[in-house]
Amino acid sequence: MNHPPHPKDLHHRYVLDTYSPSILLTRGEGPWLWDEDERAYLDFGSGISVCNLGHCHPAVTKAIREQADRLLHVSNLFYNELQPRLAHEISTRSFGGKLFFCNSGAEANEGLIKFARRWGSEDGRYEIITMENSFHGRSLATLAATGQKKFRKGFQPDLEGFRHVPFNDIDAVQSAITEKTVAVLVEPVQGEGGVYPATNSFMKGLRELCDQHNLLLLMDEVQSGMGRTGKHFAYQHYDITPDGMALAKSLGNGVPIGAFEVANKYHEVLPAGSHASTFGGNLLACAASLAVFETFDQKNVLDHCCKIGERLQKRLKDMREEGAPIKDIRGMGLMWGADLDVPVKDVLAEARTEGLILLAAGENTLRLMPPLTISTSELDEGIERLKLAFTE
Repeated sequence: MNHPPHPKDLHHRYVLDTYSPSILLTRGEGPWLWDEDERAYLDFGSGISVCNLGHCHPAVTKAIREQADRLLHVSNLFYNELQPRLAHEISTRSFGGKLFFCNSGAEANEGLIKFARRWGSEDGRYEIITMENSFHGRSLATLAATGQKKFRKGFQPDLEGFRHVPFNDIDAVQSAITEKTVAVLVEPVQGEGGVYPATNSFMKGLRELCDQHNLLLLMDEVQSGMGRTGKHFAYQHYDITPDGMALAKSLGNGVPIGAFEVANKYHEVLPAGSHASTFGGNLLACAASLAVFETFDQKNVLDHCCKIGERLQKRLKDMREEGAPIKDIRGMGLMWGADLDVPVKDVLAEARTEGLILLAAGENTLRLMPPLTISTSELDEGIERLKLAFTE
């Protein structure tokens, strides 16, 4: 009897090696994942802040099943009964803008870039100021916006129109403004860049500078949004209102969906035919996302995130005081980074042997982003497994 090829063998034969996967995961529930041998892992990465409600959340799964039985996709040339409902959910929880739906974070940021250029085109403005150590996506435009050279290596020449300045340095932003500047694009919390939250003075200063120079203030909330920091969107910690915002990752809790929102006063900047997406905001993705928002309300997810996030911060500080190789801890909600005295890749490998999945944010920064629904006991179990990984 011939056995089918193992998925790993098929992967190495037919899939480009743009990733270096380790274990084969086959199912999940809440903060737990199981591999092909039925070994359980606690997931403190949430699929890179995608499954914020945990894996296979019953409300999301139910919505996907019911919608799949009814209708998956029609083109955006027709009305969609779920897309405007989802736009309403996002708009009323943020700054009352209008939405465009796409499929990923790169597309959402790319849409913001196009929006900014279109808005500034009449007076010749197109340059966007972004931050050093930022990350905005893998398309050519979002790569050029990304303030980390390692991601752009081999893909030059960079698309022109972006200027990178130090994060949390308002004087550097002011110095970079020219007659060609149209917008500032910033992550309220830099994720891939090391989990660095923006300071309150920096964010307020950005809003003031943009108002003073007639610039757009754009937020990349792809990783920090959807409750990850304890509020629906991380910019809300700073008592400011942006002109645009990009979302993706956890918007569908695992179903690919992205979006960008622009303030209502700019709704005419992108008229019919100026931007499009074949799959953007289709019925299946919108059904999943609506279930996410319903769960946020019914289960008090934001309050739980804040409480469990405080516990995570305390446990990390306790570990450092007990001798763990942790130099610095920073973050908010359930988005935390820990700078280590040892290579983070070694810690990730040891953690996997202890049944714990973690993320890196650079060579020496550990990134912890468990599901927002994780229980106290599950969080503590993950911390104990991290202690064992440090010991090894």
